[in-house]
Amino acid sequence: MRQDKLTSQFQQALADAQSLALGRDHQILEPVHVMLSLLDSQGGSVRPVLIKAGADVNKLRSELGGQLRAQLIDVRPGLDENRAHGAALAVEQGKHDVDRLQDLVVAAQRKRLRVGQGLLKLAGEFVLSHRGLP
Repeated sequence: MRQDKLTSQFQQALADAQSLALGRDHQILEPVHVMLSLLDSQGGSVRPVLIKAGADVNKLRSELGGQLRAQLIDVRPGLDENRAHGAALAVEQGKHDVDRLQDLVVAAQRKRLRVGQGLLKLAGEFVLSHRGLP
């Protein structure tokens, strides 16, 4: 994403979201960080649009804050184990895909070899059949 194409207000909101994430020792900038910074930005359009649409902005902000607090709870060994398990599954799937591709390459090479052998046989027969010609 090219940040120079974003409005200056949105660039500021992203910077605030990053500060919010870093301030809470979150290593990943999540949508909840961005939404909170958009809601809290001075002169931004998100809060007025949501209010005009009938949203309870204070309740939304409270729920987003709850999600941030829950993220602190989720930073535990089990979460890392789940991520590690997911990564292990992805690696295993990748190995399976590589094995399948290798099988396809071997099959293609065998087919090419059979075609090549067939061409050599035809060429040999042609040479033998035309040997006696002047």
